Amino acid sequence: MVVNDATPHDCAWRAEVDELKAKVAERDEVIAKQSEMLEVFAGQLAALQQKVFGGGQEKMPSPKDELRKGNRSKSGQPKRGDDKRKSNAAARKKLPEREFVHRVRQEDKVACTECGEPPTRQLGEGKVTTLYEFVPAHFEQHKHIRETLVCRCGSHIVTADGPAKVIDKGRYGPGLMAHIITGKCADSLPLYRIAKRYHRYGVPIARSTVGTLFHNSAEAIKPLYDLIFSHIAAQAVVQADETPMAMQAKGKCRKGYLWTFLCDDAIGYRFAATRSGETPVVVLGGTQGTLVVDGYSGYNAVCTPQSRQRAGCLAHARRKFFEALKTAPMVAERAMGLILEVYRVEHEMAEAGLTRSAQHGHERATRSRAAMAELRALIDEEHDRHLAKGPMGKALTYADNQWTELTRFIDDVEVPVDNNASERALRIVALGRKNFMFVGHVEAGQNLGVLYTMVANCELHGVNPLAYLTDVLPRVQHTRASKLSDLLPWNWKPPDPPKASGANESE
Repeated sequence: MVVNDATPHDCAWRAEVDELKAKVAERDEVIAKQSEMLEVFAGQLAALQQKVFGGGQEKMPSPKDELRKGNRSKSGQPKRGDDKRKSNAAARKKLPEREFVHRVRQEDKVACTECGEPPTRQLGEGKVTTLYEFVPAHFEQHKHIRETLVCRCGSHIVTADGPAKVIDKGRYGPGLMAHIITGKCADSLPLYRIAKRYHRYGVPIARSTVGTLFHNSAEAIKPLYDLIFSHIAAQAVVQADETPMAMQAKGKCRKGYLWTFLCDDAIGYRFAATRSGETPVVVLGGTQGTLVVDGYSGYNAVCTPQSRQRAGCLAHARRKFFEALKTAPMVAERAMGLILEVYRVEHEMAEAGLTRSAQHGHERATRSRAAMAELRALIDEEHDRHLAKGPMGKALTYADNQWTELTRFIDDVEVPVDNNASERALRIVALGRKNFMFVGHVEAGQNLGVLYTMVANCELHGVNPLAYLTDVLPRVQHTRASKLSDLLPWNWKPPDPPKASGANESE
């Protein structure tokens, strides 16, 4: 009897086999889902254990710290530390001096056992002990007496100009307003604490008045703020980031956002009620170049073929591999080591003073490209071996999805490897958020962004924000638009100090 293999063989055994195969497939699917959940839970458990028992989120060592290990000067101290100490010593020497002479007590002027005479002759200039002391700040009343002249017949009267004011008919000078701004935007002090401090100085200024002076200052200096953003938008490479900032609403606070946009020589902050892509469009819409950001989709509106190309953040990718260390240590360490090689190139070029040079471009095109090629091979090799929702799966997926953006720096030496500069710019915002917690409304948030911008640019260019704001605040409204750029922090020159004689007079 010849059996035709092509003919389906139906029997009770086949039905039972098919049923068992279906059950096995169902079981395998359940096991796969459970395995995925176990890997996800393992990552969450590791994070929770670190938070509960490890003192918060585990801190990832920065590439700079890792690369600087062993990079010491012959004295055993970091070179930058030596420079900082010298700079601090030079600054201390410029402080004003006050001399206090300490006389020898009468009971200590005992007779000498050799000559029998008490010590009375001065020996040298005496022993000098230097103490650095804090002199508490104080308020003054500046009475500006405006000379008034009249002709012989009394029909023509002329009066001298009054002092420069930020607020017309205001009673508070620009120095006080500058002190309020630096207190909140540089030192992260809430306005009510600043008002409390003024009470201790002996001048009770209402908290509401302090707030009014703060916001009026922002309105006065806004032309310079707009000029800074125009400068940033005109740059070929811009970095951006955003962070939440609570805003008061009826019955509760709602979430607003403070965005930062920066280039090499300028930083700008802008408050918005939402995290939508509208803010990047307002700031960078219609401009061309490169935008260095993380993977947030809100920047997509300005990252188009007609506008800016997007560059990714290698630090974000490194952080995700760091978070997968406990669940997939071998792969995570390998990936972080390859990323560290990229940072090694950046570190060596910075130490040699060759950043953005032709040599820097060559090193990126060879060493950095090779390291990133190895990372690409590692991602391809490991991608299907890890569950998508696990820590390592998320790290691999992020790097895979952002690969074009993450490698943009290789062919353009002007593009940084990460977006850390904009994240650092938001640290002062995070500190302020802990202290004054929220802004009252959209306009208050926008004013905060204006003054954050002015203080940050002063600090970026080594300008004392207190001196800068004291000088510039009353001048902005009287300066022609064509001359406003002279008042930007990087162009500003401190005014000449008043002359010793006649310092209380103005002509």
